[in-house]
Amino acid sequence: RDCNRLVYMDIDPYENDPARWAHSLAHLSEILLPCLDTAGARSVVEVGAFAGDLTQVLLEWAAVSGARISAIDPTPHETLVQLAEARDDLELVRETSLVALQHIPVPDAVIIDGDHNYYTVAEELRAIAARGDGATLPLLLIHDVCWPHGRRDNYFEPERIPAESRHEIAEGGGLVPGEPGVRPGGLPYKAAAAREGGPRNGVLTAVEDFVAGREGLQLAVVPVFFGLGVVWDRGAPWSGAMEELLRPWDGNALLARLEENRAHHLAHWYLQTSKTYQAEERA
Repeated sequence: RDCNRLVYMDIDPYENDPARWAHSLAHLSEILLPCLDTAGARSVVEVGAFAGDLTQVLLEWAAVSGARISAIDPTPHETLVQLAEARDDLELVRETSLVALQHIPVPDAVIIDGDHNYYTVAEELRAIAARGDGATLPLLLIHDVCWPHGRRDNYFEPERIPAESRHEIAEGGGLVPGEPGVRPGGLPYKAAAAREGGPRNGVLTAVEDFVAGREGLQLAVVPVFFGLGVVWDRGAPWSGAMEELLRPWDGNALLARLEENRAHHLAHWYLQTSKTYQAEERA
């Protein structure tokens, strides 16, 4: 069996990931899909679909479950555009999440993997909750709740974020686990916050603030592949089953150590690659 391919699916999650960051939520399919099944989701909205890696997985799952899949991305990669053109069972919404979530039908589950900063995630969650009219909140699956974006903003297009909601940006700054600032040669991000931590900074911070501000919600964090946060309403009829499903993964110390080691080696690889490139330039 090709271990690079997803279990039960002929899908390579590294197809659009030549540097092998494992940045796609497709790598968490073995946990994400059972969450959708447990919630009985028959309509799923994916925020931030980009190249459609996870979208392909969702479509394979929906072919069996009968669910409807919608993908939101204002600037979709050509592979996602082609996928949408080829599949009648996929709706591609070419709008920002903060626009689309105001008018699309409220789904059973929302997957949030768009702009990884406090303002955007907080506004996405607020928009979803506002559409519920007091009913049970949709199942929420949020990517990048661990390092590097759990406690540090990153802005895909900084000008879209109100100035008062943006942190100081370190343009092209290198991010390294354990370094709250930036370091040359770390993971390169075009517009990451200059410092990690503090209030209103990062995806996990936004999720935690949302959960704390609304009664009856539960949060589980699966600490691998940049982290998956799962939020659900404890009043949902499937709440107990969801808690049981996620109990072995929530805050799992072994997974957290593996992810810390993976992130360290990924950043170290970039550091060594940068030094090699500089040495070749000087030669």
